[in-house]
Amino acid sequence: MTRVAINPAILRWARERSGLRADALEHRFPKLDAWQNRKLQPTVKQLEKFANATRTPFGFFFLDEPPVEQLPIPDFRTVGSEVLESPSPDLLDTIYLCQQRQEWYRQNALLLGEPALEFIGSASMRSDVIVSAAQIRQTVGFDLNARAETSTFNDALRLMFETADQAGVLVMVSGIVGQNTHRPLDLAEFRGFALSDSHAPLIFINGTDTKSGQMFTLAHELAHLWLGESGVSDVTPAASLAARAGVEQWCNAVAAEMLAPLEEFRAEYRRGADLRKETDRLSRRFKVSTLVILRRMLDAGGISREAFQTAFDAELKRLKAELARRKESSSGGDYYATTAVRVSDRFARAVLASTWEGRSTFTEAFRLLGCRNVKTLETLGARLGMTDFMTGGAV
Repeated sequence: MTRVAINPAILRWARERSGLRADALEHRFPKLDAWQNRKLQPTVKQLEKFANATRTPFGFFFLDEPPVEQLPIPDFRTVGSEVLESPSPDLLDTIYLCQQRQEWYRQNALLLGEPALEFIGSASMRSDVIVSAAQIRQTVGFDLNARAETSTFNDALRLMFETADQAGVLVMVSGIVGQNTHRPLDLAEFRGFALSDSHAPLIFINGTDTKSGQMFTLAHELAHLWLGESGVSDVTPAASLAARAGVEQWCNAVAAEMLAPLEEFRAEYRRGADLRKETDRLSRRFKVSTLVILRRMLDAGGISREAFQTAFDAELKRLKAELARRKESSSGGDYYATTAVRVSDRFARAVLASTWEGRSTFTEAFRLLGCRNVKTLETLGARLGMTDFMTGGAV
């Protein structure tokens, strides 16, 4: 039985990094205290199980000192005015997975001779917010009337995903790490991130958020791509009046203008109406969060800053309670529809096409799409309308 000499500091670091309580781990690993006090050394099998439980790369346990992990992209998340530290394994692994997918798609696009997307990095923080929002809306195809005519927020969000996809942006939405349902993403840690690239721009959205919240995150991250900026965001729709970093402030303003243009908003806004009823009405009209509507009311001069903050805080509390109730009653849904959303239609189609043309292996396709067998790939392709392509016909 091979035992491994481990620095106890790394065991403690792994536990703290995982966010798991000490008593929960001690229940699964009764000898953990002895390992940490150097009274006993874990076996290789025990260490592997501990690594899996704490979501720690196995090789880290052989370091002399705990590593200092940093996000591989700029971090715009804040609590108040403080920058957050110590990203969770779930956030790190989600970014790494998306970076792998992005790199594959970039190489595939270059191989096929696809042109660079001119809108990536086409704006700066000196750019006019209203003009930039209009340019993004026009390029991506966010037609206000089309969105307003959709029946539900879910339909409006799906429309936004489709138009962004058609513009060349990989939009991936998930509430878990990869395909692991035992690793839910924490909305309190982040709402989304953007990975800027001229051939493979990617936006990831935390799927545990509300549909209207996901809309704002998508718009916010698109603004990041227009700046040519990668980064992680915890942006709340129509964020409060607290000061934020310059990039986030600009992206928030552009996102709000993109979803609810102030000129159109003023034309629809009934200032003398009951605040609650008017907020709900305008939310349905523009198909955006009530938080965005409250911020637009402030921008339009319809409510005071004090009234805005009071209403905003109350609405945020209500939405959090509603989100918690929905999570309790949610189900897994359709596997193939969920997979297409998690990896984006555009990415899934590219991987499947490359696989059926023989440029990629089935093993690589399984890894990139989270599928386990050829039959699943075939069914996914059929759901994406690629049956003729996979059987040798025209797409």
